[in-house]
Amino acid sequence: MKKIFILFTCLFILKSSNAQDSVNVLSQDTLTSVQIHESANNVQVNTVTQTNETISKYPYKTSFKKDAPVIGLGVGLSFLGFTLIQNKKDLTLADLATKTKDKIPSFDRGNAGFYSDKINKDSYVPFYAAFAMPVAMLMLNKNERRDASSILIMYVESLSITSALFTLAAGAIDRSRPLVYGPSKAPDNERIKAKNQRSFYAGHTAASATGTFFAAKVFSDLNPGSKAKPFVWVIAAAIPAVVGYMRYKSGYHFLSDNILGYVLGAASGILIPEWHKTKAYKNISFIPQVGKGFKGLSFVYNIK
Repeated sequence: MKKIFILFTCLFILKSSNAQDSVNVLSQDTLTSVQIHESANNVQVNTVTQTNETISKYPYKTSFKKDAPVIGLGVGLSFLGFTLIQNKKDLTLADLATKTKDKIPSFDRGNAGFYSDKINKDSYVPFYAAFAMPVAMLMLNKNERRDASSILIMYVESLSITSALFTLAAGAIDRSRPLVYGPSKAPDNERIKAKNQRSFYAGHTAASATGTFFAAKVFSDLNPGSKAKPFVWVIAAAIPAVVGYMRYKSGYHFLSDNILGYVLGAASGILIPEWHKTKAYKNISFIPQVGKGFKGLSFVYNIK
């Protein structure tokens, strides 16, 4: 994971040094609209170099000044969170004796004592699929490929925020996993381990939701007329739900851990691309105009 962050951060720096953004890179494909005002004595030609079509395909703008601090802060806080996690201590047998179901809120008692190492390992299949979804969509969709670096920067940014939130919570809050609470199917030597005292909240579910919802959000923004959009959103919602269910059944996270992870992860995946939208062009429209003595296009900006 650290290698991935370093790779994409370098890519981000490279892009910024070229002083390109996600709108300007399309200049070669931008259609030029010509507005002609006809009069008895002259003809005035005005060119408009930005169209609704271009904006709908590439609404994002990234910059080193805006994104590098966010990514850097996310990576730094993640490192702090991992340090806190590593400093957690194993439980003693006396501590273990106090871990009973009645100590758990009633809404989270459903999987207390569950344990399955096989389901835990199997949960990594949809987990890795969620990580790969934005990259796969990038490779398959031509509208995304044409500005891949901006999309990858936003994706790294989303993951860094999700990672920071999860690791800080897991490191700072002591909450034993469901498998710790007795009577449990897990052996005592597994129940006492420090790694099993960080149930709050579900990082695998959160990271999965970030990946899939990011992919769906970007696809929807860059392909507004696509009939595949509902299917993409269904897949985006289903994969982290499967991850969360498997983390629940394996005894690694409570229901509330998974719900919170799902919501926060999805929020990061959706809100980061939305934050990068080119604000200046959100309310722009071009309308054909025909009148006495002229033909052309009117440029309209709606102030909301």
